[in-house]
Amino acid sequence: MPTLTFLGAAGSVTGSKHLVEAAGKRLLVDCGLFQGGHELKQRNWDPLPVEPASIDWVILTHAHIDHTGYLPRLVSDGFRGPILANPATFELCQLLLRDSAHLQEEDALYAAKKSYSRHKPPLPLYTVEEAEEALGRFQEIPRSGPYRISPEFAVNLYDAGHILGSSIVELTITEDGKSTVVVFTGDLGRYNQVILKDPQPVARADYLVTESTYGDRDHPADPGYDQLAGAVRRAVARGGVIIIPAFAVDRSQTLLYVLRQLEDQNRIPCLPTYLDSPMAISVTDLYEKHREDHQLVFRAAEEKGIDPLNCHDVHMTRSVPESKQINNIRTPCIILSASGMVSGGRVVHHLIRRLPDPHNLVMLVGYQAEGTPGRALLDGARFLRLHGEEVAVRAEIVDLPQFSAHADRTEIERWLGNFQAPPRQVYLVHGEPEGAAALEKTLRAKFGWPVEIAQYRQTVNLG
Repeated sequence: MPTLTFLGAAGSVTGSKHLVEAAGKRLLVDCGLFQGGHELKQRNWDPLPVEPASIDWVILTHAHIDHTGYLPRLVSDGFRGPILANPATFELCQLLLRDSAHLQEEDALYAAKKSYSRHKPPLPLYTVEEAEEALGRFQEIPRSGPYRISPEFAVNLYDAGHILGSSIVELTITEDGKSTVVVFTGDLGRYNQVILKDPQPVARADYLVTESTYGDRDHPADPGYDQLAGAVRRAVARGGVIIIPAFAVDRSQTLLYVLRQLEDQNRIPCLPTYLDSPMAISVTDLYEKHREDHQLVFRAAEEKGIDPLNCHDVHMTRSVPESKQINNIRTPCIILSASGMVSGGRVVHHLIRRLPDPHNLVMLVGYQAEGTPGRALLDGARFLRLHGEEVAVRAEIVDLPQFSAHADRTEIERWLGNFQAPPRQVYLVHGEPEGAAALEKTLRAKFGWPVEIAQYRQTVNLG
């Protein structure tokens, strides 16, 4: 009988790893890093509960690090199979995995310099060389439609609308002449976005593994443009700088688009805008390249010769010296920099410098997982420990959940409403306990489906 084991994103939002076993073969759906508090991050260092060499294939729903960032470790620990991904996801992973490895090497060096690590000497989880080795195992599969992996496993990919290349994976498992369909939503995207298409409907599944990140709440109904414009104008009026910790993939591109729209409508001044993330700059190029994911309004702007992903006074800062020069700016500007949860990257350095000044403003535009500095800011922390320093939080903190790339409770329900028959079982993943529990209650009440919150390292039968 086929089985499914939850090796990550169960009882937490990050670390996505779902192991499917059938007829003696093993397929891992996603292979992400745990992010958040110490206990979660320690799992990245602990041995995987199954031998990496025993896994035959990995298939990716999308490129975000909490779905792909463990791949170099998996390969260095013995995995030798192919990593299956569509072309856009593969191209994004080339950027994200190299950047993740570089940041880990950089953070280890910085920790050694500042002596704030418990490890002597501090080591990266994996190196750039190991990331390159993992990238060498990628095998491209079609963006949509059926694809047979082996006699035991076949997939059909649907657009998830979360980031460029994001997919819902419909997995057909064949064992002893019997077929079982398991659908993995990965991270389900939102409807009516400014760049990406809506999530595609799926008609049926025997088993459904769905995210529950925002399972206990809805995003505000308005698009957030008024709040964003008002926040920018407030900061400008007091001579402050606006810092936006933004994920390099999708959030940075969406914000560049929205800021450009607000400038064109004279709702905000045309400020110097710094995209201070080499990866976000390269990702923006990929967003402009892969037009197959674009919705019609965005395509129409491109066809008119307008670059919708460039503000009027935008500066792409790839190099470290260019990034450091931003520290010298004393007049209003916008700094877009990764990471979105302030868990690493250049944005940490900007916040160390800018958080203590009450003239400045920090805008949170994505999900902030428990245990991350971004979550601490969201919860009203007055001090933040960044790179071993206690940093006073005096800048204005603004939360704009409208810019999240995750479906909210109502959008998850809307997508589930496309099923023509109830699944035998629904498993909720990618949610903190409160969000998953609320969505479980909602789905039982609204659909009458059997719903269970997946537990870390739990194994279930798919028969």
